[in-house]
Amino acid sequence: MRRILITVALVAAGVGAYGAKRLYDRADEPHRGYPGAEVFVDIPTGTSTRDIGRQLVDAGVIRDERTYRIALWRSGVDRGLQAGEYRFSDPDSAIGVVDTLARGQVHLRPITFPEGLTRWEMAELFGQSAFGTAEEFLAASERVELIEALDPEATDLEGYLFPETYSLPRDATADDLVEAMVAQFERSFDDELRERAAARELSVREVVTLASLIQRETGLDEERPLVSAVYNNRLARRMPLQCDPTVIYALQLAGLYDGNLTRENLRFDSPYNTYVHPGLPPGPIAAPGATDLQAALEPADVSHLYFVSRNDGSHVFADTLRQHNRNVREYQVNYFRRRRASGR
Repeated sequence: MRRILITVALVAAGVGAYGAKRLYDRADEPHRGYPGAEVFVDIPTGTSTRDIGRQLVDAGVIRDERTYRIALWRSGVDRGLQAGEYRFSDPDSAIGVVDTLARGQVHLRPITFPEGLTRWEMAELFGQSAFGTAEEFLAASERVELIEALDPEATDLEGYLFPETYSLPRDATADDLVEAMVAQFERSFDDELRERAAARELSVREVVTLASLIQRETGLDEERPLVSAVYNNRLARRMPLQCDPTVIYALQLAGLYDGNLTRENLRFDSPYNTYVHPGLPPGPIAAPGATDLQAALEPADVSHLYFVSRNDGSHVFADTLRQHNRNVREYQVNYFRRRRASGR
């Protein structure tokens, strides 16, 4: 009888050990219990460890709460899970899921700002996203304290909101985004560029302003140093820059731009109108990219003073007014005459 009891006890112990090992191993088994291609789990700040487990189980990310507890015990991070929105799309083990939350690998949503946008245009893009409203972005874009060390004269962040794709958690605010954009500008306008600016006796504001004009005039990288040369040459000769985008910006500031630029507009009295006022405008007119900043400090070694659009995205450059007038006649006057004659 005693031998039978011992045998039964050993069998029970073996079964228990097997069951314990089975539970232990289950935390390593990939699981996917949700029907769609992906599932999002939003963990609010302050959620208890137990409630986090219930959310993960209810979402089908982890098999059951016992498996979740085993994974917590094995990982040793039972109080280190972080709040945020998480995206799951592939089978994962409970250990893997817990590790994702412990490292705070929240799902990031992208928002892209192309080069050459004004802060109003950026605000419109922001308002179309899930992050917030255009008004919130515009308010954040007036936080001049973010750029005070580089540009104490700034009255807003025009030109300093670096154009790029930013990946942010769902609960990011306009302030969070603007801070990231200014930080990226500071990384892009690095010590080397600042030293070049100082060598040319240009302030950061002057470089960014010139770069914004270059950006709005051409979308071709190979033309940026040429456009820079035209403006640098004109500044050296005290010639007005006569940059159309500055007039457009002036009209936008006044709420008068309707999408067309007329001869009368070129006489619009604004400090941003470089037809009326010599030198650079008082500040940037858009967000320049890295190549624009580079071009502003490295103009091509040419004597060009003029350029005009070829109407295909490129420009033709000239050293003299006579050459320029000939180019205007060919690429503007005659071009549009030919289009009208062909009925286009």
